[in-house]
Amino acid sequence: MTLPPNVYDAEPIPEAARAEIERLLQTGDLFRYTAPEDAPVALLEREFADMLGSKYALAVSSCSAALFLSLLALDLKPGAKVMIPAFTFAAVPSSIVHANCVPVLCEVGDNYRIDMADFEAKLDSVEAVIISHMRGHTSDMDAIMALCTERGIPVIEDAAHSLGTTWHGRNIGTIGRIGCFSFQSYKLVNSGEGGILITDDAEVLARAVIMSGAYEHNWRKHKGPRGENTADLEQAFAKWQNRLPLYNLRLSNLAAAIIRPQLGEVPRRVRDGRSNHDYVAGLLESSPWIEVPAKLAPEDRAPDSLQFNLKGLDEAQTRAFAKAAEARGVKVQVFGLSTDNARAFWNWQFLGETPELPQTRAMLMKACDTRLPARLTRPELDLIAGALIGAAEDVMGETLAYGT
Repeated sequence: MTLPPNVYDAEPIPEAARAEIERLLQTGDLFRYTAPEDAPVALLEREFADMLGSKYALAVSSCSAALFLSLLALDLKPGAKVMIPAFTFAAVPSSIVHANCVPVLCEVGDNYRIDMADFEAKLDSVEAVIISHMRGHTSDMDAIMALCTERGIPVIEDAAHSLGTTWHGRNIGTIGRIGCFSFQSYKLVNSGEGGILITDDAEVLARAVIMSGAYEHNWRKHKGPRGENTADLEQAFAKWQNRLPLYNLRLSNLAAAIIRPQLGEVPRRVRDGRSNHDYVAGLLESSPWIEVPAKLAPEDRAPDSLQFNLKGLDEAQTRAFAKAAEARGVKVQVFGLSTDNARAFWNWQFLGETPELPQTRAMLMKACDTRLPARLTRPELDLIAGALIGAAEDVMGETLAYGT
C-alpha cells in the first residue's frame, strides 16, 4: 500500500535567501538595530505592510508577542476584560494574562466561527476583543465590526493562520485596529519562529515599537509609509520615549532574511493551498460520516490545513477513527480528544475555573484537523482523502454491518 506523504515538512527556503544569510553570517550583523537604516527587519516591515495594504508593521519574536504588545499598545487598564473565541490556541488567552487583563470566552459553532448571539450578549462587559481566525476560518467580520464600532471597542485580529485570506476582497488583519500574524514553521511563511503586527494607528505603532525593545532612539530606524508625512508617528514616538517598559521581543535580522524572499511566494502558496483544500473537501463529501463546513460568502480563504466534523460517531468511534486514519498513514487531531490539547479551552487551567461552553465543547469533541500544505500534488491529495474516507468506513462500516 502506498502511504500518504509527510505533511509536516515546510517548503524549502527560497534560494534568494542564501546570499543574504551568508552576508549576515560573515558580518555577524544579526541585531535589528545595528545598521543605521535599512536593516533586514526594517525592510521586512515595510514590505509586509505594503503587501497587506497597511501603514505600519512591527516584526517581533512570535505572533503571541504581537498579540501581547497589541493589548499593551491599546493602553487597557489592569484587569480589563478581553473577549476571545473559545476555539483558539492557548497562546491567545496567555497573551491576555501576560498583559494583566482577563480573558472572556465566547461560544463557537460547528463551523468553527464565533457564535454571534453569545458574542453580542457578552460584548458590553469587555474593553477589547481578539478575533482568532482559528485555522484560517473567518468569523462574520461585518457583524463583529458593526457591533464593536458602535460601542467603541477595539478589535485585534489574530490572523496567525490567515495570511492571504480576504473578506469582501480586503486582507484579513487590516479590518480591526491591529492585525497579528505568525511566521512559525507550520504557517504560510516560515522562519521557525517569528511574528508581525500591522496597524494604521501611529499611536498604537509607537507604543508597540518602544515596548518591543526600541531603547533610546532606535525607534527612528522604523519606517513609515513610503512618500507620506510621518510627523504624527514621530510625535507619538517622542510622546512615549522613556515612559514605557521594554519587553525585548524583537525579531532578528537572520529571521527577516529568511522571511523576505518568501513574501513573493505568498500568492502561489495561497492559490495552491486553496485548491488543495477544496479538492480534498470535495472528495470527502462522498462519505456520509464526514462534513467539511462551508466558508462564509465574503471569505476567500488561504488554508494550509483541513478541518472537518465527524457525523454520527460517538466518542469511542471517533477515537477509533483517529487510530484507523493513523494506521492508514494520516495523522488526525481531534481537538477535544487529543491529550492536553492546547486548543481545548478546558485545558487552559492557568485561567482558573473555565466557563461552561457546551456548544464549543460539543464541536471540539467531533472536530478533526489534519495538515494539508500547499506543496502537495493531486496524487498525494488522493491518498490523504482516501485514507480519511477509508478510516471512517473501517469504523462505521463494521458498525452498520453488525448493527451496533
